[in-house]
Amino acid sequence: MQGKRLDRVNQLIKEEISVLLQRELKDPRLGFVSVTEVETSKDLRAARVFVSVLGDESKWKGSLAALTSARGFIRNWLRHHLDLRATPELEFRPDRSMEHAARIQELLRQLQGEPRA
Repeated sequence: MQGKRLDRVNQLIKEEISVLLQRELKDPRLGFVSVTEVETSKDLRAARVFVSVLGDESKWKGSLAALTSARGFIRNWLRHHLDLRATPELEFRPDRSMEHAARIQELLRQLQGEPRA
């Protein structure tokens, strides 16, 4: 049962942070950011929030810096919007899997266009 509860908490945190990023957080450094996954510790004291950023390396750095500086604001938002005993400390980490998938698709497209030897 603990696993299912933790999955629900992860999903709730993901949804709340996504809403917050879309509607509330106004930082010029923040690019187009998507929350891809949340991993919360079993004691709900810490959460790793994986984010994907649309753009080049400067957008990634700016967005991660904005999220890190807004960590307290985001945690406070979660405290008021989620009914949890403890609100986890947040750690934002880059998730570059979308970039990696796009690169693989491009390579596959290139291979399909080349004649076979």
